[in-house]
Amino acid sequence: MSLTPAEPAIFRGVIALELRDGTPPQHAALAAEAAGDLVAMLGRDLATLVPGVRDCDLALLAAHFDPAEALRPGWPLHRRASELLQRAPGQAQGARMVGFGADAAGAVPMPLQCDPDLHGGGLRILPFVLHGEAAQQAGDALEDLLLDRGMAAADTALALQDGLGAQVEHARYLSLHDLAAMIALQYRNSGLDALWPLLEAALLEPEAEAWLDAPPEPLARYGDGEVRIALLDPTAWRARNAAGESDCARLEHGFAQFQARQRQFAAVLGAHGVPVNFAHCANARVDELR
Repeated sequence: MSLTPAEPAIFRGVIALELRDGTPPQHAALAAEAAGDLVAMLGRDLATLVPGVRDCDLALLAAHFDPAEALRPGWPLHRRASELLQRAPGQAQGARMVGFGADAAGAVPMPLQCDPDLHGGGLRILPFVLHGEAAQQAGDALEDLLLDRGMAAADTALALQDGLGAQVEHARYLSLHDLAAMIALQYRNSGLDALWPLLEAALLEPEAEAWLDAPPEPLARYGDGEVRIALLDPTAWRARNAAGESDCARLEHGFAQFQARQRQFAAVLGAHGVPVNFAHCANARVDELR
């Protein structure tokens, strides 16, 4: 799987924080001064791996988010970082490193606020972007190196821990490609691998069409920017998934599990910002979802 940037001269990455015991950070974002210090450490760490990073503009959102917020159509977190970078001063003064954190009063501005429904979890990410003429070559090199060699330096990890009030087990750098592969693996291990092709299409090929047609999983279609999930009545569900079953208790339990699975799929897609619509399908046929 590859992530094709919307622009050739941009690299999208994250600082990934594995939290000890899943304990959430005390602060939503670093203070402004600490954000500036952190982006300098980030630039130093990346340039140690790929010297060409020094020739790129670097912008960091020094606030933590759920990985699903980074893996949404149009890459909204990284788009925010790019937009803030474009408005930052000093464009004619060479490569810039800009960290965006809480304001002078300690409040977290809207572009850095995480989704309140996704504030937990043992993995949090801080998005960053590289811009400039050197970003393509530097980004390609980082893409090859970060997964194996992208551990943050000790002082960087300590700055993250202190600035966010977090118990950080590991702090490392990942490309957006690496993050997507990591989440795909997590979903596979959680029994959600059937859903990934729909999400992958929404992220990488938004004009494409993708299907989930693998009983006993829900019947679903991605197309036109949304996922449509077939809403089946008990008769249609039985014909599709349990035609040979006659025990009423098992049928009732199976249908309830099927409905729960639909809700689970819808929740995961919603976390990734993919619109979901339930469509009545009287005959449980794929063409009813078009």
